[in-house]
Formats: sequence, C-alpha cells, structure tokens
Amino acid sequence: MTRPGRVLVVTGTDTEVGKTVATAALAAALTAAGERVVAYKPVQTGVVDDEDGDMPFVRGATGVPAYDGVRLREPMAPVQAATLEGRPLPALEEHVAAVRRYAAAADTVLVEGAGGLLVELDEHGRTLADLTAALASAGSAASVVVVARSGLGTLNHTMLTLEALHRRDLTVAGVVVGSLGPVPSAIELANLDHLRTRAGVPLLGVVPAGSGTLDPEAFRSAAPGWLPGGHALAGQRDVG
Repeated sequence: MTRPGRVLVVTGTDTEVGKTVATAALAAALTAAGERVVAYKPVQTGVVDDEDGDMPFVRGATGVPAYDGVRLREPMAPVQAATLEGRPLPALEEHVAAVRRYAAAADTVLVEGAGGLLVELDEHGRTLADLTAALASAGSAASVVVVARSGLGTLNHTMLTLEALHRRDLTVAGVVVGSLGPVPSAIELANLDHLRTRAGVPLLGVVPAGSGTLDPEAFRSAAPGWLPGGHALAGQRDVG
C-alpha cells in the first residue's frame, strides 16, 4: 500500500509577508524535483465570488491542483469574517479530513494558513498550529514552513513564531523569506545572516520581490533556484 504524502503547513509571521507566492514557489520546486504536489487553503478571506484568491494563483503559477476550504468576502481574520457574513466555519476535523484525502494521491500537500500561526480557523478557537498537531496525531507526517519578512522587526516575529511551534512540539521544516528586493539593505542582509545562522532551523531560501508577476513558465523555471532548501525537501516523507 502506498504511504500517504507528507504535509507542509505554510504559515506567516504576519499577514502580507509573501506566504502565497512562497507556497507557489515551494510547489514549483517540489514539482521540479519530481514530486506530486497538491495545495490547500483551509480558509480564504477577502475575496468575492468573481475573484481568484490565493489557491487559483498557486494553480496558475505552478500547474498543481490547488483548493480552497471556504471563501469569505471580508478581508479579516476568518472567525470575524465569517461572523459578519453570517456563515459557519468548517470544524478543524473537516480540514484534517480534506488534507488527508489529498495526501492519499500526492507526495506533498502544501497547506497555506490565513495570516499567522495562531489565527483562529474555526468557531472553537482552533488555529493552524492546532491543525498541524491534529494532522500529526492522525498519522500524517506534518511539518511547518515559516514565511518571514526581510526587514526591520522580522527577527522578533520569526523567533516568536518558532518558539510557539517548538513549545507545541511541532516540527519546523524551515524558514522562507517571502520577498526581498534586488538591492538588500544592511538591515536585510543582517537579518538574512541571523536567520541563516542563529534561528536554529534551515533557511530554505529567499523569494525575490515581484516574483508573483512572472508568467507561469518563468515562475516554474526560477522557483527551484530561489528555494534550494525547499528543493532539498523533496522525498523527505518521514518529516514530522
């Protein structure tokens, strides 16, 4: 019997840190390494019916299957957006079942969170950290990729996120810097050095600013070079 694929949960140190483009870059890097990849976002907020949102971007940029759990109109945290819309949110168990279903036919399932690690995903207050723990408890090889900013303040935000993960005994696959301009500042260079040498987890790579505007062929070609550490994750199905 084929073993189900592992799960990489992609979280951010905050909102708007380049998490979706980093998810797509990971998908492209893993696909280039020969893996079957599926992407899933449990809750997408800030989209109306005719807008694409994050998973259609990942699908268009990489060609991998990419799915939303639930889509909400307000650009807010999921619980608050669902309350304004008068809609119930799926329970965490529904997301676990969906991820495990996708993992049955994939080498890796990328699960992109909404905002940061402790943003609530359901009406019981359970978070992306809880989803990761639930997947591990259900037998999935689950680990977390943290997407961080490059500039001032990122070291505190990144280390707080890593501390929260370690305190929950969740496995961290590494950190990705979600967007870096062509001429990094002295602060950004110092931050990259710190993340590379002192964060205690691998720096999987750095996504160049503006990568999300590339055409799909160029994106897929370049992504493995942005994330050499992400490419190296291919085949590591015992992570977690």
